[in-house]
Amino acid sequence: MSESTIPYKIYLEESEMPKYWYNLRADMQKKPAPLLNPATHRPMTAAELSGVFCDELVKQELDNDTRFYPIPEEILGFYKMYRPSPLVRAYCLEEKLKTPAKIYYKFEGNNTSGSHKLNSAVAQAYYAKMQGLKGVTTETGAGQWGTALSMACSYFGLDCKVYMVKVSYEQKPFRREVMKVYGASVTPSPSDTTAVGRKILQEHPGTTGSLGCAISEAVETAVSNPGYRYVLGSVLNQVLLHQSVIGVEAKIAMDKYGIRPDVIIGCAGGGSNLGGLIAPFMGEKLRGEADYRIVAVEPASCPSLTRGVYAYDFCDTGAVCPLAKMYTLGSDFIPAPNHAGGLRYHGMSPILSELYDQGMMEAVSVPQTSVFEAAEAFAHPLRPHGHGLLRPGGLREVPQRPDGRLRAHGRGIGPVRGEAAADLS
Repeated sequence: MSESTIPYKIYLEESEMPKYWYNLRADMQKKPAPLLNPATHRPMTAAELSGVFCDELVKQELDNDTRFYPIPEEILGFYKMYRPSPLVRAYCLEEKLKTPAKIYYKFEGNNTSGSHKLNSAVAQAYYAKMQGLKGVTTETGAGQWGTALSMACSYFGLDCKVYMVKVSYEQKPFRREVMKVYGASVTPSPSDTTAVGRKILQEHPGTTGSLGCAISEAVETAVSNPGYRYVLGSVLNQVLLHQSVIGVEAKIAMDKYGIRPDVIIGCAGGGSNLGGLIAPFMGEKLRGEADYRIVAVEPASCPSLTRGVYAYDFCDTGAVCPLAKMYTLGSDFIPAPNHAGGLRYHGMSPILSELYDQGMMEAVSVPQTSVFEAAEAFAHPLRPHGHGLLRPGGLREVPQRPDGRLRAHGRGIGPVRGEAAADLS
C-alpha cells in the first residue's frame, strides 16, 4: 500500500473490535512453569488459589490450552467507551530522526485511567462482581493500575482497597487523589495496617517500599476480610490474557492496511504492557508463520530480565504468595526511589520469562535520564509517556524492510513520565 494511503491515525470501527482474548500459552510448546505452593513446593491447585483470586480468574490462570476466550458482552460494552484505540503512524518522529524506518505506536492513553491497565481492571472487577464479592484489594506502583481498578470498581459497585508504593504515594499525589475520587482507599506501603507491613518496616526502617511489599499487604487484607479477593495488575497469566486485546486490535489495524512490522518494542515491568502488545505476533512466531524481532525494554534500576536469574521466587516481599518461575532480582529487592514508579517489580511474567529463556525475544535496560531525553525528543510540544521509545538515532540504520513498531502505552497525570527506551542502532 502506498505511503499516501496510510493515515496518521488508524481507527477501527467498533464492529471491528476483537471479540476474544488470545491465550498465548496455547501456542507455546514449552509452557510456563506452574505456580508452586510455598509450603509443599507442589503446583498450586484451583482450590488453593480460589482463596486469594476470583474463581473465573483462577480458571484463566491455570488454562494453558484454550486459545481464544470470548470477551463477555458487559466487558465489551465497557471497552467501547475507549476502544478501539488508535494505531498511530509517527510521521513527525520519522522526519526528526531522518530515518527510512516506518514507525507506528499503539496509543492506550485515551481513557480516563490514562493507560492500558483498564483492559484487565474491568475484566477482573467484572468477575468479582459476578461472584458476588464485596470488593477487591490490590497494589499499585506509579498509580496507573490503582487508578484503572478504582474506576472499574466504581462502575461495578465494588469496594477497592489500594496499597500504593510509598515513594510513588509521595511523588504522585495526582494519581492518589484520582483513585480516591473513584471511591478507593489508598494506603502508602509498607504500612502499619497489616502484620506483614509492620514486619517489613521493622526489618527495613525508612524504606520507600516496592511492589513486592504492596502485594504482600494487599493479599493479607484480602484473605483477612470475608467477601474480598486480591487482584493483580501485571505478571499473572490472566492479566496477559486480558491485555492481548491490545495486540489483537493492533494486528487487525495493521492487516487492514497491509502493514507487517519487523521490530516490536514494549516497556517491561511485570509484563502486562509488552505481553499484551506482542501476543498475536509472538503467536505467529511460535507457529512458524512469521518472524519478528521482539524487544523488551526495562529500567536500569530494576532490570529483572537483563540482570535477574531465571528461578522460582516469591511473588511478594512478605513471602505470603505462591512461588513463580520467572526472571527475578529477588523478592526482597527494593529499587532506588527513581521516577519510574510503575516499573519497579522484582520479577517478570512467567510467560515472558519462558519466552525470553527460549530466545524468542530480546531485552535491554536503559537509565531513566536517557528515557526522558527520548520522550522529550518524541513529544515536543506535547509530553506523553516515554515507555518503549527509541532513543534518537536508534532507527537510522534499518533493515531493507524498515517497518518499525513502537508503542507508548498511555499518558501521565502530572509530570512527564518515561521509564523505558531502546537504542536499536
